[in-house]
Amino acid sequence: MKIVSPFPDANFSEHVAVSFDGQTHFLPKGTNLAAALLSAGITVFRNTPVSGAARAPYCMMGACFECLVEIDGVVRQACMMEVSEGLDIQHPQGRNSDDADL
Repeated sequence: MKIVSPFPDANFSEHVAVSFDGQTHFLPKGTNLAAALLSAGITVFRNTPVSGAARAPYCMMGACFECLVEIDGVVRQACMMEVSEGLDIQHPQGRNSDDADL
């Protein structure tokens, strides 16, 4: 399967399977996880705990914490991680947009 990248010089030889909220994605091994997820069309990484507003990567350098995801049961910044085989990624536990009117 050919991966279409918005980056013209993206020639990745190996793609690995990762899971995001139960859906399998094939991402380029060793690349920045936040960038790879964005390239795969994932636009919501977490929701704010108070209002449930959707959040996605912003600074891409670990300063803002907008890209928090739960990886193998641990909440981490996606922009500080590399893609590796078999990652189990989920929205962090807590309030989500379905709970916003509570």
